[in-house]
Parts: sequence; structure tokens; C-alpha cells
Amino acid sequence: MHMNPPDLRPDLARARISDDSLLGRREGQPTIGMVSLGCPKALVDSERILTRLRAEGYAISPDYKGADAVIVNTCGFLDSAKAESLDAIGEALRENGKVLVTGCLGAEPEYITGAHPKVLAVTGPHQYEAVLDAVHAAVPPQPDPFIDLLPASGVSLTPRHYSYLKISEGCNHKCKFCIIPDMRGRLVSRPAHAIVREAEKLVQAGVRELLVISQDTSAYGLDLRHATDRGHRAHITDLARDLGSLGAWVRLHYVYPYPHVRDLIPLMAEGLVLPYLDIPLQHAHPDVLRRMARPAAAARTLDEIAAWRAICPDMTLRSTFIVGYPGETEAEFQTLLDWLDEAQLDRVGAFQYENVKGARANDLPDHVPADVKQDRFDRFMEKAQAISEAKLATKVGTRLEVIVDSVDGDGATCRTKADAPEIDGNLFIDEGFETLKPGDIVTVTVDEAGEYDLWGRL
Repeated sequence: MHMNPPDLRPDLARARISDDSLLGRREGQPTIGMVSLGCPKALVDSERILTRLRAEGYAISPDYKGADAVIVNTCGFLDSAKAESLDAIGEALRENGKVLVTGCLGAEPEYITGAHPKVLAVTGPHQYEAVLDAVHAAVPPQPDPFIDLLPASGVSLTPRHYSYLKISEGCNHKCKFCIIPDMRGRLVSRPAHAIVREAEKLVQAGVRELLVISQDTSAYGLDLRHATDRGHRAHITDLARDLGSLGAWVRLHYVYPYPHVRDLIPLMAEGLVLPYLDIPLQHAHPDVLRRMARPAAAARTLDEIAAWRAICPDMTLRSTFIVGYPGETEAEFQTLLDWLDEAQLDRVGAFQYENVKGARANDLPDHVPADVKQDRFDRFMEKAQAISEAKLATKVGTRLEVIVDSVDGDGATCRTKADAPEIDGNLFIDEGFETLKPGDIVTVTVDEAGEYDLWGRL
């Protein structure tokens, strides 16, 4: 059993293409591979692309060797993510040779082709039709009319028992450190009835946990004026209630602490949605927040958190923060540490500030030296780790419901309701796990707690 690493980047989602995707492949069938980088929103884009391709008669390859061409879905959020995307493109070119690039970094085609002139095509984020056209040009489809060209069930890049559910694209915020609105545009919400229908299909296919994602989940439906269509209202509270009626775990990510978020908390207390909120707070000092062009109301956020916990004491709060933002003084950073002490957030991640091409924060004065950023990051994570360890220690002896993610010869790796996949902790079962399988939801007694993880028994 491995322990959850404390520096796991909260902006990543890990794609998995199983060998099952090649079962039943017919002779001569064109095959496409996929490398999906970046956040869960990009992962959903990858799933949609592969679903469309499979419906057109393409097989999906889990490796470079078996693919006629490879799509690399890139991330462009940070300069380090851009470098990672370029590395992935280079690896795909070396291992396969026929590479098509899409995703957020595709908004800068010259940046990609300057480093890798041999890529066959470059398309931007959520340009599904353009990606399909590029694939058709590189690897022409050869559909079998008796087998293909039928509505395909969705290709999933996550384990079968959980799935990301994207409810909107884009963002209306103008944070100075972020270029997502430039790459993905302003908020565009999906109709609520379409989201609920997709969720119903996922649950019918065996999904036990729905992870609701967007760039700003709290703003869902604002562009639709929260209209009601086919019995479903485009508002996050109504959508959460509708999804909670399906019988699966519902986990909410990227929730900005707008006042109406308090209406979600009773749904958590009732058990309709998981008592878990992922809130991107970024900092606590009002001057830093103003330089970020974000709401500078950290004190009111503490009041909101207290009110939420009064309604739902078991609530888990996750957030991410930026340390070393331009102009951040030692006193401002200390305010962040003090705020964290008071807020007692359950799950915390952090980034060291990086310049991003096109971001307004690049032009701010007084950039923080790299060694100071590293020191503040280390101190911040030390504080967050101590809070996590203390809070998990209180779980010892309690009975918790967990979902099983994987089972091997050493035991079962599970998650509690307080843990999102990939970014939070795990609960490990080392004995009596032999009959468990991924997707099972069972109740365990917690025997031991670490800094980020728990151990328990059935």
C-alpha cells in the first residue's frame, strides 16, 4: 500500500485506457490512441472525442504501438503544464510518429509547431469537429455498416464506477493569473435536462459516483437566466437536487462561495449530495486577492464556513491556494497561514505562482524570488499537513462509508465521502478484502490514521 503524496497536483486528472477497449477489434479497423493531460474538464473532452470516433468505426488503443495515430489533448494552464504537454507530444512523435494535438495549448498553434513541426494538426480546446476532421485526414475511417455508425455508449477514461460530469464551459471571472477565459471563452452552461439525462445513463451503466465539474460550478445556469426546460431548472441548487435523486454519490467541484451556495448545504445534510465542497479560494489576504482581481472577503468566507458547518457538521472542505503571488509580503503570507489555522480546511493543495503567457499578473511589480516561493510553499504545506493529520486522527474508531477504487493482492484501496479521486486521501483495507471489487460501497471501522490517509476494517 502506498500513501497519498502530499504534493499531488490538484489540477491533474489521470486518464486510463484499458486493454478492454481493443476487445472485438476487427481486422483492418483504424485505431486511435489518446494522451489526455490536464484537468478533469479536459478529460471529459477526451472522452467525448473518443466516443465520437468509436461511433465512426475507430478502435481505441491503450498504447502507442497499436495506434494508427495518436491524439494528445494538452494543458496550457501553467508554463510547467505547457512544458509537460510539449514533452508528451515529443514522446508520442518518437513512439508513434503520427500525432494530432488538441486542447488548451492548441490555442497557441505556433508554440506547438515551433517545438514539434512534424505534428499533423493542431486544434484548440473543445473543438470537437475540427479534431474529427483532422483524424479523418490522417487515418480515414473504414466503418462496417453492420457494426459501426451506431450510437455508441460513452468511452470512459476513468474507472467504471465513477465519472466526471461537465455542466458548463468557460468562465466569466477575470483573475489576473489565469488565461482560461481567453482559451475557453465565457460561461456557457449545458441545459439541465441534458445533464440529468447524461447522469441517468451513467448511473444505469454502473457509475456509483458523479463528479460535477466546470470552471465555475456556482455560476451554472447564469447565462441561461436559470430557465426551466423540460422540467429541469438551470441552477446549481436545482441541478444538485436532481442529480442527488439518482442514487449515486454526487461530488461538487470548483464551487465559488457565492451567497446562494448556502442553499446547497441542506442537501448535503439530507444526504442527497456528498458533504464535500471544493472551493478555489487562492489566498486569504485582501490585498493579495485584490491584486489577483478576486473577491477580497476572506473574513466573510470564514463566517460562511462556520454557517455551513453548523448545518452540516460532517462537511469536508477542499481548496487550493497560490503562494508567492507577485507582491506577496511575508506579512501577507502569514495572514494566509493564520487564516488556514482558523478555517481548518480538510483538504488543501497549493501552487507556487508561475507566469503564464498572456496573463495580466505577469506585469505586476515585485515578483517573489524562487527560493522565497519554495520556502513559503513548504511552510504552507507543513501547516496544511498538520491540520489534515489532526482532523484524520479524530476519525479513528468511527464507522465510515467508503467506495472501493481498486483491489490487489495487498488489499483494497478505497475513498471516504471526504475524498475525491486522485487529489485527496485514501482508506486502505488490509484484511478481509478478498470479496470486494471496484465500485462496491461498504461500511468500515477506522483503525489507524496518517497524514493524509486512513486504514480500516470491514
